[in-house]
Amino acid sequence: MAGDNIVAALDIGTTKIVCLIGEMDEHGDIYVIGHGISPAEGLRRGIVVDMDKTVRSIRKAVDDAQLVSGVEVDRVTVGIAGEHVRSINSHGVIAVSRSDNEITAMDVKRAIEASRTVAIPVDREIINVVPQAFSVDDQSGVKDPVGMSGVRLEVEAHIVTASVTSAKNIYRSLERCNLAVDHMVLESMALAEVLLTDDDIEAGCILIDMGGDITSLSIFYDGAIRHTAVIPLGGKNVTNDVAIGLRTSLTQAEDLKRTHGAALASIVDASEMITVPGAGNRSDKEVSRNVLASIIEPRVEEILSLAGREIKKAIPADALTAGIVVSGGGALLPGSIELAEQLFDMPVRYGEVMGIAHMPDGLDSSAFVTAHGLLAYGFSHEPEKGSRGGPMKSWMARLENWITKRF
Repeated sequence: MAGDNIVAALDIGTTKIVCLIGEMDEHGDIYVIGHGISPAEGLRRGIVVDMDKTVRSIRKAVDDAQLVSGVEVDRVTVGIAGEHVRSINSHGVIAVSRSDNEITAMDVKRAIEASRTVAIPVDREIINVVPQAFSVDDQSGVKDPVGMSGVRLEVEAHIVTASVTSAKNIYRSLERCNLAVDHMVLESMALAEVLLTDDDIEAGCILIDMGGDITSLSIFYDGAIRHTAVIPLGGKNVTNDVAIGLRTSLTQAEDLKRTHGAALASIVDASEMITVPGAGNRSDKEVSRNVLASIIEPRVEEILSLAGREIKKAIPADALTAGIVVSGGGALLPGSIELAEQLFDMPVRYGEVMGIAHMPDGLDSSAFVTAHGLLAYGFSHEPEKGSRGGPMKSWMARLENWITKRF
């Protein structure tokens, strides 16, 4: 990478791949200086099904971001999601190492490592270990035990696992693009970086990200992530329903959904008519916009109802006082918020990106929030990065390399 204050993030989604390059100034503000977007070919529900197509899609997004920013990318913070992702809560215990019983950062690291010694199937690997709370001897609920005195240190941790095969295929696709991985992180955790405040995480909050093939769910309370789940339904299922219900092509169905769709039929004027392009040699037809919304609503309701089941399994809803935050392209349909409030009986809001000082026009949509979250995660988890040369220095270095090769 051109300099230590520059981070690249790669969102390998189910419908698109987004690469963002960000730079942090001396005040800690993050600026998006380059972006690239390409269709997610070769992927299905977050799993690589065609390596060559996946590599081409990643290269296209990264090359476009490099062209815009003038920065050459060699390392990325990449998100992982999909049906293969699972999570469990674990417990780790160690004896404090120092003779004076003062707990050090090394003790905390050892405790977190001890929490990793949990039985998981051989076909799965641990992606992230997130400490939830610590206990020092008989004192529980400790947020940061460093500097405290004690004999025994315990940690409650949230462990995210993924299919070994799926994770390795993502790594290999990045290797073929000559990209190293700074962090591979659960996308829900990256989203929390830019969508949730400390108060949200402390009071209790649900984060629902409605993507193309899957919907991700995360529950936060008492200052940490507590539960994650993946629902194998998303925006593409809504599009399929529209295509079947209105007897049109998938491309036209997607356009109708984006342009005229709504997740709640009751908010749509039944007298408003829309034109549905005919599939094949069929002629166009006119239907009420209410008909379109009546096709979309049951599928969105199903997705949210499945999310509700996961919530009930994890924690009583009345413990989540900060409500629900929704994000992702599937959450952009008018009426999504109102429908979610009816189903969950708690306040619901769209997630608004925080912590990014500047982003290009068109990237402030909910559909790109995961990429912004990964960018913020990359910066916040590498505090040792200091100021360094920006894009101009990168261009000069690349020009020097070109001259060297030619002459």
